[in-house]
Amino acid sequence: MTDELIQLSNKASEKILSFPKSTKIRVISHYDADGISAAAIVSMALYRAGYNFHTSLMRNPFDKGLARVSKEKNEVIIFSDMGSGQINTIEQLKCLCIILDHHQVVKKKVADHVIQINANLCNINGNYEACGATISYAFAAALHPNNTDLLPLALAGAIGDKQHIGGIRGYNQELLQIALDNKLLSEQISMKLFGDTVFDAVYYSIDPYYPGLSGNKDAIEKLLVKLKIDNTSKVTEINAETKKKLQSYLFFQLIKAGCQQNILDIAIRTRYHSDLLGCELERFADLLDACGKNGFRGLGLSLCFQDSNAFQESLTVEKEYKQKILEQLIALEQGGLQELSFMRYFYSDSSSLGGVVAGIACNYLFDEQKPLFSIARKDNELHVSCRGNQQLVAQGLDLGSAMKQVSTTLGGHGGGHQIAAGATLTLDKEQEFIEQTNQILQQQIGVLK
Repeated sequence: MTDELIQLSNKASEKILSFPKSTKIRVISHYDADGISAAAIVSMALYRAGYNFHTSLMRNPFDKGLARVSKEKNEVIIFSDMGSGQINTIEQLKCLCIILDHHQVVKKKVADHVIQINANLCNINGNYEACGATISYAFAAALHPNNTDLLPLALAGAIGDKQHIGGIRGYNQELLQIALDNKLLSEQISMKLFGDTVFDAVYYSIDPYYPGLSGNKDAIEKLLVKLKIDNTSKVTEINAETKKKLQSYLFFQLIKAGCQQNILDIAIRTRYHSDLLGCELERFADLLDACGKNGFRGLGLSLCFQDSNAFQESLTVEKEYKQKILEQLIALEQGGLQELSFMRYFYSDSSSLGGVVAGIACNYLFDEQKPLFSIARKDNELHVSCRGNQQLVAQGLDLGSAMKQVSTTLGGHGGGHQIAAGATLTLDKEQEFIEQTNQILQQQIGVLK
């Protein structure tokens, strides 16, 4: 753990502990796997320290979310997996505010009542080396060293944020080693096959997404007949040789789809199982993402708190969520993509699902030459989610900066990471947004290679 992160976490911890135990602390976080994990870590750490808490998971905190919070009478607010991008609004809140974030920093010097703990201010790359959940763990560890058991949650957040692509590294790697040393995780090399049956595992596979196979009932049935696997067989029931044949076929499908090497590298990889969470970390992160983005945010939080009924409920929610994503991915395979010189975009009925679809399609459906944007129109607003890849980032892509620049120019809000970002604007700015974004991307990534 870097010295800067330790110092800032200790400062925040001391501030919290200076408040009486009767203080109810407000916790606000993002609603994806990383944000839910981060919120759970902070909430559990506060509970163990003797504090009551009120936790909310937000999709878009730029205006409406923080406007509601500003009307509350809070003494302390902790923002996890967000905050640095909303710093100007947060500084106007009349209470102690602690930010636990890894997104791009708008400004380093903040008001006296704000403690900004951001990975990027601690010599840690917030794109790949730390997420909202792992930064939140640093705060939890400062509150009490016995919070080590929260490490699996932190690392599930990192994997949910796709920070394992290219290998777990930096601060995340440091925490992984601590978790392994403390027997909080066990390791096993395998391919991702989650589901009640082998059929379900392939049918509902969205990441990895197998073009022509995922969501295609007839194609899967033909494959299983060819491999002599019964439709109702559980993944754990098929023998090692048959499983190897299935994995080889699926891996070949990814190669045929032209997936980048870093995506192929994570198809069959070391996976980490947590007895405390009751499953493998990516499996857990997938369930959190499904709950958060399918309108069951409280269920996602309950899953982190090891609610006995939450796991089974989340499996049902996940199937519904993945079916919606599959429909959009299959539609994209069949057309509906708009293309400009430096960007691709498509329209989605849901801003929440659009970003997920963009991230998957970017890795499994299209080449690596241009970032992909999802655009959703809702209530006179334009909601944009965009995704790039590590090759484009190395070439100069910075989607967070692009979204911040264009949204500010057009009177909206935006920001994020170099590789993934978002923006919200009024509907009448749609064409201007597309044109200006394409121009900014031209400046960033120049001549396409």
